[in-house]
Amino acid sequence: MPIASSTTTSSRLLSLLSMLQARRDWPGGLLAERLGVSERTVRRDVDRLRELGYPVHAVKGPDGGYRLEAGSQLPPLLFDEEQAVALTVALRIAVGTGAGIEEAAARALTTVRQVLPSRLRQRVDALEISAAGPGGPQVDTGVLLTLSAAVRAGEELRFDYRSPGRPADAEPGPPRRVQPHHLVVRAGRWYVVGWDPDRDDWRTYRADRMTPRVPNGPRFAPREVPGGDVAAFLSARFKGSESADAWPCRGEVILDLPVAEVAPFARDGVVEALGATRTRLTSGSWSWAALAGALARFDTEIEVIAPPQLRAAFAELSRRAARAAG
Repeated sequence: MPIASSTTTSSRLLSLLSMLQARRDWPGGLLAERLGVSERTVRRDVDRLRELGYPVHAVKGPDGGYRLEAGSQLPPLLFDEEQAVALTVALRIAVGTGAGIEEAAARALTTVRQVLPSRLRQRVDALEISAAGPGGPQVDTGVLLTLSAAVRAGEELRFDYRSPGRPADAEPGPPRRVQPHHLVVRAGRWYVVGWDPDRDDWRTYRADRMTPRVPNGPRFAPREVPGGDVAAFLSARFKGSESADAWPCRGEVILDLPVAEVAPFARDGVVEALGATRTRLTSGSWSWAALAGALARFDTEIEVIAPPQLRAAFAELSRRAARAAG
């Protein structure tokens, strides 16, 4: 439907820009019809977009027309380069959030990418993000781009790593190396998942603790992450499992609480109501002691159904509690 001729120049420019982004080529006459203006007005509006930095090229042919190309510089009307990188990262994360905005985020990502300068578009294209989550430690954008470029190029990373508890100003230890396969976001933290040739095993490193060294190491032949799914692999590692994405220690208990008071704190456990004031909970953790401790936070009587290892863990927990109290 054509836009009314009373539309202001600024809103008409935004409409014109939106149409140019929606398809590759637009005949000048069709643009004029859609906007409800003359072809002369369309030519003037195209000139205004060019003055703002948008690379709108004339298309030769019987009908003539216009095409929005990748630019030689980022249009200053919207974002500078750092903002463009930040926006691209945010949109790529939003595409995988499951929050109902995936389609809109994907369209917005296409719109931003289309007008990026070639050098910047290549850098943000290297950001291969596998998961997403809410806020965590900030990572320097340059570090993220360096890590993702190494993943994309299949080049070994050399880096310094600040271990947990180590002061930020401490002298770095010997450089580490890893063959990076994925740059992943999980629960708001960025991780590099890769093969450690020195340990002959897969390793996971937090990106906010990494300081890449230049240049990168040699190229490597890609390997497949165990199981073929990097998100499931990382989830399994955080559960203390070497293979399946499941807690290595799982137990079943009955709590003297209504299901409504258990379910919000059950994490990924299975909750079943046994009556108005009793609930069966099947849950897991990385160790029996950790599982007993997690279940003990429910302020109620606990009946252990299975397995014996969980009952033994509660016994040891009670002895430790008695020593701490005494």
